[in-house]
Amino acid sequence: MQATVRSFDEATRSGTVFLDDGTVLEFGTSAFDAGPLRLLRMGQRVNLAMSGSEITYITLSTFPVPNS
Repeated sequence: MQATVRSFDEATRSGTVFLDDGTVLEFGTSAFDAGPLRLLRMGQRVNLAMSGSEITYITLSTFPVPNS
């Protein structure tokens, strides 16, 4: 699944994304730490892995999501 970064807090390594339909989802530290990223910026396109309604992995759209 793809989304656009809405916010990112470098201190907590968590934030929010907009899905393509405008829905806002939060991602926590564990989703960010699961990937190879060091930071995110507003407006960046990202790939997500989800478990139910929870984001479990987030990375840039140019990077693959494990097991996808």
